[in-house]
Amino acid sequence: MFVQAELASLDIKYLSIDLGEIELQGSLTPTQRIKLRDSLTKYGLELMEDKRAILIEKIKASIIEMVYYTEEKLSTKYSYILSKKTNLNYNYLAKVFHDAEGITIEKYIISQKIERIKELIAYGELNMTQIAEKLNYSSVAHLSLQFKKNTGFTPSNFKLVKGNRRRTIEEIGMTDYAISA
Repeated sequence: MFVQAELASLDIKYLSIDLGEIELQGSLTPTQRIKLRDSLTKYGLELMEDKRAILIEKIKASIIEMVYYTEEKLSTKYSYILSKKTNLNYNYLAKVFHDAEGITIEKYIISQKIERIKELIAYGELNMTQIAEKLNYSSVAHLSLQFKKNTGFTPSNFKLVKGNRRRTIEEIGMTDYAISA
């Protein structure tokens, strides 16, 4: 709503506003661009104009949505979904992502899934079979193997560790993608 009000006050016409994305009707004048950037900055937001940076953010947002907020079991691969959401070839997406982030999309997805597993273990509402199904693992064994490879703990050992620290979404995917607990 804030962004919508700012666009109206700056007389900037737009087609749609979605979380983190605005589709403009036309181009911004240099003055509008400066005023919009300044206005967004006051509220901790950023005007992103680099198409590659926007694409990276779109990829990350799509992965986070799939890992954290999709309730139904995904019947297709992440690569297909990302290609469909961005209307771009997955190989291109993978290259741009790797060049910008220093890790592969697959490792970023795994890091997000590991953090989601930690969260679900901490909540204690689901058993490991339910967590594996929720996060589209083929089996609990596959989940456990990937979890141990990335954290050094089995899920059951992780549950016992006091102070099992989860990382924030912003921390996930740094070039240091090894998970510490």
